[in-house]
Amino acid sequence: MNIRFGTSGWRAIIANEFTFANVRLITESICRYLNESHPSPRRLIVGNDSRFMGEKFSEVAAEIAARKGFEVLVCRGETPTPAISHAIRHLGAAGGINFTASHNPPEYQGIKFSTSDGAPALPEVTGRIEEIIGEKLPLEDAPGGELKELDPRPEYLDDLRSKVRFDAISSKSMKLAYDPLWGTGRGYLDRILRDHGAQVETLHDWRDVTFGGLSPEPGEKQLEMLREKVISDKLALGLATDGDGDRFGVIDSNGEQITPNQLIALLADYLAESRGWNEGIARSVATSHLVDRVAESRGLSIHETPVGFKFIGELINRNEIILGGEESAGLSIKGHYPEKDGLLACLLAVEAVAARGASLTEQLNELTNRVGNLHSGRIGVKLTPEIAETLPEILAREPADIGGRKVEKLNRMDGVKFLFEDGTWMLMRPSGTEPLVRIYAESENEADLEALLEQGRNYLLG
Repeated sequence: MNIRFGTSGWRAIIANEFTFANVRLITESICRYLNESHPSPRRLIVGNDSRFMGEKFSEVAAEIAARKGFEVLVCRGETPTPAISHAIRHLGAAGGINFTASHNPPEYQGIKFSTSDGAPALPEVTGRIEEIIGEKLPLEDAPGGELKELDPRPEYLDDLRSKVRFDAISSKSMKLAYDPLWGTGRGYLDRILRDHGAQVETLHDWRDVTFGGLSPEPGEKQLEMLREKVISDKLALGLATDGDGDRFGVIDSNGEQITPNQLIALLADYLAESRGWNEGIARSVATSHLVDRVAESRGLSIHETPVGFKFIGELINRNEIILGGEESAGLSIKGHYPEKDGLLACLLAVEAVAARGASLTEQLNELTNRVGNLHSGRIGVKLTPEIAETLPEILAREPADIGGRKVEKLNRMDGVKFLFEDGTWMLMRPSGTEPLVRIYAESENEADLEALLEQGRNYLLG
């Protein structure tokens, strides 16, 4: 088969393409890549989320890497992706192999490979690994290999304590709810909040490899029980993370979901105000331009990146931004890791409410009164064989208008983004994690946003 790494690792359906044979092949190929590029130190972190067979796949990969001469630190229990990222950096590892399909449906498994900086591997790295996979050359065993157990939680939580102002949180005795969606955040986010005086009720606080029959994604449908809990118990916030803890979801005290686009803009504004940081702000090409308005209002530069947090991670590594975010609920900040961290995003949301003494909705209203409001959304169109065949030609077109809107500019950073003369925009790109074509759009009013998304669907389907 043809193994290709997408936006965030390689993902496939268990027992179809995601097999022990392919896990062995990919693990050997990663070890060969590290032999070429990173001969020292020969230390590798291996972990997994709460998906079906995660610990078994992790065990196989760890044994292979140890036979190839690596000191392998195997994470104890199900571990959030950002905790693995921290462990790579903290322990000076050459990289990390993480068995997770993040927010994908429960029938999927996946492999994320992170480099020595804790960041998702860049395309030039995964491209070389794909070449090695294609060569299928066996890698000789090597001396010096060893298997050790690692508990990454204490050091990761200590690191979060150095970056979040828990004094503000502790002073408020906040009542919260947390839904880890049966994933790896349980015992992490709720624990650190309780340690600092918050009252937290945790939903779905056990392993369920079916994730309740849904994708472990903090979307509207998955957060309905959290919303009900916030309203019924009159809580300050409802927090959620996805299956591997790198994405966030937030329900405000009024029961309304604060979208990722909104929270990214809010937290960028809050950090600029509370920390006094003056570096830039980064967003992916698919993320709301409300972030641009925040940057302009604070006198900060804006960086636009392709979709995939690895590109924002490069800016964090270079200390060029105070915050970087993606509309798919990925976020990290200055001084943190070059990887999405849904737990950090939730903690900063709690901090902002405590420190400002205002709900997120109240803060958002103040922000949009200051910089103007935007409505953004996205839809997915199934990538059928027919669409897959015509998609390259569709994305290569240069239309003068779409649905009567005059195209002012084309941006081909990732897929094609149409910037229209009326100030709206629309992006069309194939998903890097699912068999879908994503259509993103933004307008100043909700009705026009719906019309714009429908115009995008019609343009794609002809």
